[in-house]
Amino acid sequence: MDITTYVQGLTGPAVYAAIGGFAFAESAAFLGLLVPGETAMLLGGALAGLGQVSLPVMILAAITGAVLGDLAGYGVGWRFGPALRHSRMGRRVGDPAWTRAEDLVRRRGPLAVFLGRWVGMLRALVPAAAGVTRMPLGRFLTWNVLGGASWATTVLVLGYLAGSSWSTAQGWLGTWAVVTGTFTTLTVVAVVLRVRRRRTRGPDPLDVTGQPRLVTSGVVS
Repeated sequence: MDITTYVQGLTGPAVYAAIGGFAFAESAAFLGLLVPGETAMLLGGALAGLGQVSLPVMILAAITGAVLGDLAGYGVGWRFGPALRHSRMGRRVGDPAWTRAEDLVRRRGPLAVFLGRWVGMLRALVPAAAGVTRMPLGRFLTWNVLGGASWATTVLVLGYLAGSSWSTAQGWLGTWAVVTGTFTTLTVVAVVLRVRRRRTRGPDPLDVTGQPRLVTSGVVS
């Protein structure tokens, strides 16, 4: 069945469940290479723009699906390790795609989980590559949530703004995603660096009353 016909034929909670499911499939290992989840999410945003569903609820469903999809991919990579690349489906993906995903994880670490969210092929492979390379779950989950939230929100809002012209918005999605992803990445990196600098400097010295101490000529006043 055509995916647009399927989504448009749904009503009520079924629409939210479907969009969450497509977001999951788009992000999970291998499924994202087979299921046009991003197209369904654009349509879901358009339905919200036409007043048929709630945009905030749709965004929540999509974020949940995207985060769980990446976790599933991570789990598959962790469970099967390097053998995943040489499985039947892994061979269909091809060595160049796997190499690109694994190189991104090695070079960028957990930030790769966020960056990979914005590129179609990497969106499906980076979580598995993170599992294969044994990235700590806590780091993976943090960047998974950041990436899933920003990506799902971007796609749905684009569909919402496009409304009945949502199919035309598919042509904008690549550029829109790159611009939004770059901006969000720079913002997140800036915040992380600022927090690290504060931790490195440590708190200002305080006296017992909680007031800053003045240090002059080696004498504390």
